[in-house]
Amino acid sequence: METDDLFSRDAYLRSALATVVDVRDSGVVLDRTVFYPRGGGQPGDTGALSWPGGGCRVSDTFKSSEDGEIIHAIEPASAAPPVGTTTTAEIDWDRRYTNMRTHTALHALSGIIFAEHGAQVTGGNMEAGGVARMDFELDSLSQELGQQIQDKLNARLEENVPVHVTFLPRAEARADPDLVRTKVSLIPDWVDPIRVIDIEGIDKQADGGTHVRSTAEVGRVRVVKTESKGKGFKRMRIALEDP
Repeated sequence: METDDLFSRDAYLRSALATVVDVRDSGVVLDRTVFYPRGGGQPGDTGALSWPGGGCRVSDTFKSSEDGEIIHAIEPASAAPPVGTTTTAEIDWDRRYTNMRTHTALHALSGIIFAEHGAQVTGGNMEAGGVARMDFELDSLSQELGQQIQDKLNARLEENVPVHVTFLPRAEARADPDLVRTKVSLIPDWVDPIRVIDIEGIDKQADGGTHVRSTAEVGRVRVVKTESKGKGFKRMRIALEDP
């Protein structure tokens, strides 16, 4: 069975009742979950499972490379609840919320750089504590330009722009110019509908990660460093001022 990924529809759910449907060497599979599995540059959630008379830590969440199921890594593995156990699955909320703020900041950053410089995103990654990087198809990225982008990014974030989560039929998504720009065609054919994150007037792209409801929740962002990784390959490192 495929786990019902509650987080994809409501990123603010901190806990949910869930039943263990499989126990593997790598962890447990639940029938529904609030835990985001690492992917798209966003870390997997951590947290805990609890049930009458027991409980365990979830040290990571990821998708199985074999069948795509969401795996909750248990620490220690011997503490995993047996199949059929009804548990309360609860994420480490402060950590998740920081990741949500960081992820939305990255999307806003990519939208602003495309609008100002026509540059596409080529990669990105998030780390603990509100730190992240994003790579762009840019010929140059000076410290001065980094400061200008930081100022524009913070000005747009402060506008309290709504962030929408929608699910579009694949054919409709492939016809949307904004989604074509962000390479929606590279999403596997079996994904339908396609989940879309729309930061009104700033950025719109297919994405599976968790985000805040408005840009004001992100807070202020610093451009920590700009780097050149080669011709047409520039990197920007950012950090939340208040993670």
